[in-house]
Amino acid sequence: MLGMSSIKCWRPLIAQCWLAAFALAAILQPPFAQAGISAYEDDAGGWLITDNPAVPGLRLLFVVGEQAARTMPPAAGSASGCGEAVRGSMPAWQSQIDPLAAGLGLDPNLIRAVIWAESRCNVRARSPKGAQGLMQLMPATARGYGVIDAYDPVQNIAAGARYLRDLLQMFSGNVELALAAYNAGPRSVMEARMQVPPFRETRAYVPAVLGRMRALGGGV
Repeated sequence: MLGMSSIKCWRPLIAQCWLAAFALAAILQPPFAQAGISAYEDDAGGWLITDNPAVPGLRLLFVVGEQAARTMPPAAGSASGCGEAVRGSMPAWQSQIDPLAAGLGLDPNLIRAVIWAESRCNVRARSPKGAQGLMQLMPATARGYGVIDAYDPVQNIAAGARYLRDLLQMFSGNVELALAAYNAGPRSVMEARMQVPPFRETRAYVPAVLGRMRALGGGV
């Protein structure tokens, strides 16, 4: 049974559905503002946005709000060459980025820039909040994208890239908002009225990723 605040929608209308979900929650169920909100996907590509923690038969995409703002790792020696195109002794996992990005319709340098900002290419990175691996996936997000081992770079990048793709669709292709949601959570962006949330970390994170992306030859 679905929770009191559940909305079914299709990918082209994801952003509007999120706004409607928060509006409905505020009217019907005030505690919803503090409750967990989950996004599920059915076999036809439709999304269900709900406060129900478990919906049988649907694939959990992510839990809104669990991807809290995190501190970017320091620019240490391990960052040398991080996120650049494969060359010489670059890690083998770098070779998966281009074909993965092509399949998802993403700029490969966006993926590289997020990896740089999240972990400085440290495969074993773990944040104090529990985010894991190259793209710093939170446990529920990793499970929703079928990750068995978040420290496996191939699984981690595949899931993180798909999450980025879904955030871009949610925010109508707005890269700044998608990155803000990756850092602070989709809910924070919605509560900021579809703007980058006023968190110091997030306000630093978005331009840092975009700057790295441009330095790698990508564009917005």
